[in-house]
Amino acid sequence: MPKTKFQEVIFTVLMVFVMVYAMICYNIALNIGRLDGSVFLSAFHELIVMAPTAFILDFFFVGNIAKRTAFRIVDPSKGNPFHLVLAISAVSVMWMCPLMSFAATILFKDAGTSLIPVWLQTVALNFPMAFFWQICYAGPFVRFIFRLVFSGQEQAREAEPEA
Repeated sequence: MPKTKFQEVIFTVLMVFVMVYAMICYNIALNIGRLDGSVFLSAFHELIVMAPTAFILDFFFVGNIAKRTAFRIVDPSKGNPFHLVLAISAVSVMWMCPLMSFAATILFKDAGTSLIPVWLQTVALNFPMAFFWQICYAGPFVRFIFRLVFSGQEQAREAEPEA
């Protein structure tokens, strides 16, 4: 897990890319009724708008709320660290899915006067995918990549003599 602000930024960028790109692909596939190669290319157009939106929401708001909430659910000093990761991930999805679905509804769906019903439907369709994608695939993958990138820094820090 991130130990510095720089590491938090990198972790958030990685998580945003993996989560947002997958969710955009999922929503495009739902809209066109199939998943094919064109979906993966089309997703990059929406990613330009949705990734910065997700980064700002997660880094400045949701990440802090998710950690505070998770620390109320799981005591880090007594609990299993895996349970803390699951709690943070679950709370993050509980906040990010409705917020990002709202942004997508405004930006990419022609909701008109049906903004709230279209948004609620979008959340209902996105939540199961976002939850399981985060818990089962995106979270473990991003944490693995993060550990690969920053494992050398941890080893160097541990090897430094204390002053």
